[in-house]
Amino acid sequence: MRIFKTIGLTLLAGVAAAGIHMGVNQLLGNEHEVIAGELYRSGQPGSEEIDSLVSRHGIKTIINLRNEKRGDWYAEEKAAAMRNGVTLVDYPISSADVLPVSDSEELAEIMRTAQKPILIHCEHGANRTGLASAIYVGAVAQRSEIFSQLQLSPYYGHVPIPGIGRYAMWQSWDKFEETIGF
Repeated sequence: MRIFKTIGLTLLAGVAAAGIHMGVNQLLGNEHEVIAGELYRSGQPGSEEIDSLVSRHGIKTIINLRNEKRGDWYAEEKAAAMRNGVTLVDYPISSADVLPVSDSEELAEIMRTAQKPILIHCEHGANRTGLASAIYVGAVAQRSEIFSQLQLSPYYGHVPIPGIGRYAMWQSWDKFEETIGF
């Protein structure tokens, strides 16, 4: 009986630690280096974050994956990109719908030909950004399947479990990865 309590408490502690990590990531903008000098990912960056990312990493292209109505956040992003000489590419994706393989291939081509380093973002930097990062790592950078799949993991705030979060992004990756031959 005691062993089951210990196991249960250990599992609960692990889940709590993962939840805290995801929460802190979201509060800090969920900003990460995917491949140094090539690809960075984040939640919605503000004007100051864009200035900082350009200064620290030399960002040349921002790919906005948000499909929400463009409001003040978009005007701020567009102005910061222009001020910094950064190309802003809009590629709206719904995090609730499976992205067709043809669209994943199109996104891969956009990232392949974009001036690097690239910053990819959606609202929270977890789901749509995770999918785009996985596509880049697998199809553009041609890195390992595990490194690609890590982009869609709880580490970045994506919970790839049916019925929880945005499982459509994991399904989109699963369909696309078959085309790149892992």
